[in-house]
Amino acid sequence: MTMEYETNNWIWDWLYSSTHLFGGLMVTAALLGFSTSYFGGIGVFPSYGLSNFGIFLKKKRERKRIRVYMDGCFDLMHYGHANALRQAKALGDELVVGIVSDEEIVTNKGPPVLSMEERLALVSGLKWVDQVIANAPYAITEKFMNTLFNEHKIDYIIHGDDPCLLPDGTDAYALAKKAGHYKQIKRTEGVSSTDIVGRILSSMKDNKSSEGDSGKRQQSQRSQLSQFLPTSRRIVQFSNGKGPGPNARIVYIDGAFDLFHAGHVEILKKARQLGDFLLVGIHADHIVSEQRGIPYPIMHLLERTLSVIACRYVDEVIIGAPWGVTKDMITTFNISLVVHGTISESNTLLPGETDPYAVPKGTGIFRILESPKSITTSSVAQRIVANHEAYLKRNAKKTQSEKKYYEEKAYVVGD
Repeated sequence: MTMEYETNNWIWDWLYSSTHLFGGLMVTAALLGFSTSYFGGIGVFPSYGLSNFGIFLKKKRERKRIRVYMDGCFDLMHYGHANALRQAKALGDELVVGIVSDEEIVTNKGPPVLSMEERLALVSGLKWVDQVIANAPYAITEKFMNTLFNEHKIDYIIHGDDPCLLPDGTDAYALAKKAGHYKQIKRTEGVSSTDIVGRILSSMKDNKSSEGDSGKRQQSQRSQLSQFLPTSRRIVQFSNGKGPGPNARIVYIDGAFDLFHAGHVEILKKARQLGDFLLVGIHADHIVSEQRGIPYPIMHLLERTLSVIACRYVDEVIIGAPWGVTKDMITTFNISLVVHGTISESNTLLPGETDPYAVPKGTGIFRILESPKSITTSSVAQRIVANHEAYLKRNAKKTQSEKKYYEEKAYVVGD
């Protein structure tokens, strides 16, 4: 019987995709007076009862869920990281993300800007991530690869098409490739953590050198614009594509969300818990610049939009939201509650400016939320500047030491 079953595998493959048709065949057979044992007897169909056959089909249709793994430093988390993880998730059913430890980042790339806790919050907050592994190694060692396969049940290890080399010049993913469990995704062009650091350092330097000259500052800011060209397709890829349900409690929160960080993730999570649907207003570039001054925003409107949409707690965004929450907005979007965090870089009103939350306050639908974290865009930028200055000092000290060494060596040789 086993040989007959295997010989007729093509029939079973057809049956799994045509279960309704087979059911009709069995009903017809019953009406004509045939029994299921008759079909079993001719060597085509095993003699299963109808109920047992249904269970059999269900089990055969169930397949193993594919688990994929992708790792990274995820320092200065941006939409390029988010797009990489989105692509990785598309290659499987469950995405496990490894976050490289602070120590390994220092060894291979230099000190990180964000702490492990902050990077964990950012990665865990992405809608495509199912599980995170903290303190992952920078290189895929044989021991860690076996841990991934055996303990975490990983099927494939994913990385972008950009090279990832260790200090000795070897490929960090060589073992995964050799094992045949490696898949590659396309890198998102136009953005990188290095690019963002460069924008911040350059804008800070130019802003300092052009104090008092608004024309030079604006020209400097324009020179720091991103090279990324977002498309409607990319926005659709990031979006949930779902609207609020009937009688949904819609919560609204707005802001710049520049250099998207752990503080943003935590306040969005807290806001989402107050309702059924979270609508986020993202202020236009000129509004952010007016409120905070140049060089802000560091990331332009559509870059900031992609970072916010990628967050698992966000259901919808208003791209280029107005500074003030209007009555028309509340009505149009059926907003039930407007919230604002205690940690904000735009809490101080400009001279002659009206309260942007006057309308929701007047109707009793405004609430202040205690911000879970004190991190801000400015504090992140300051960390980057401090890291850069420390790097320059280390290099200067190293250069002086090398110079002294060679001078002493030349003196000894000359003597």
